[in-house]
Amino acid sequence: MINIGEYIEMAVEWLTEHGASFFDLLSLGVEGVIDGILCVLLGIPFYITIAILTFLALYKSGRGAGIFTLLGLSLIYGMGFWEETMQTLALVLSSTGMALLGIPLGIWMAGSGSCNKILQPVLDCMQTMPAFVYLIPAVLFFGLGTVPGAFATIIFALPPVARLTALGIRQVPRNVVEAARAFGATSWQLLYKVQLPLALPTILAGVNQTIMMSLSMVVVAAMISAGGLGEIVLKGITQMKIGMGFEGGIAVVILAIVLDRITQGIARRK
Repeated sequence: MINIGEYIEMAVEWLTEHGASFFDLLSLGVEGVIDGILCVLLGIPFYITIAILTFLALYKSGRGAGIFTLLGLSLIYGMGFWEETMQTLALVLSSTGMALLGIPLGIWMAGSGSCNKILQPVLDCMQTMPAFVYLIPAVLFFGLGTVPGAFATIIFALPPVARLTALGIRQVPRNVVEAARAFGATSWQLLYKVQLPLALPTILAGVNQTIMMSLSMVVVAAMISAGGLGEIVLKGITQMKIGMGFEGGIAVVILAIVLDRITQGIARRK
């Protein structure tokens, strides 16, 4: 009998014992980023935040998206979930920002065949592993709160942006690449002035998917006291309050649609 779990436990225990100071420092840094974003979001009056997001949706995705954003966010405020929504948004924005490390990873995968062969199975594992499994080492390393929720979200949401970045760069027409090389472009000039601009719509689609997958972790992260709208849904489940659960779910759906329309609009315009 092959007991893989025993070896994984040994590795986690070793990291917990020998890397405690590193994980504490990392936790403080990530917590500071999340708290900073949350302070900014809560410091802005709700009507200004609604106006800004409505304008972005209207400008990037049209009248329908703008009206939906205005009505949807007003409904969230009317239900009394504004603070929880801002907590969720802070967690999503911070997690997405850190998950954008997948962009240089995707560039590396596009430029190296051996790297692509090695990282593809790793990304498959990250994307298909049940989300609950990520909570176990996250809690052991960082304790309870928003920080382990952020790290679990990063692991779950990083693969789409890495994959789509690599795909976008590979899809750049070969004749364009050859023309740039013929005019004497270096490898860096080829990447930053040719490949990345042409791959930008695909990369932004990956960012959109990363944001959506971050939001899908909201309820799961609430199980380790990450707070936000997921906590409302979790209370509705554990306390058998069907109305509260549906209200929290509706707020998550509204926030997801708003962010989706804005990021899709940015991708289309680019």
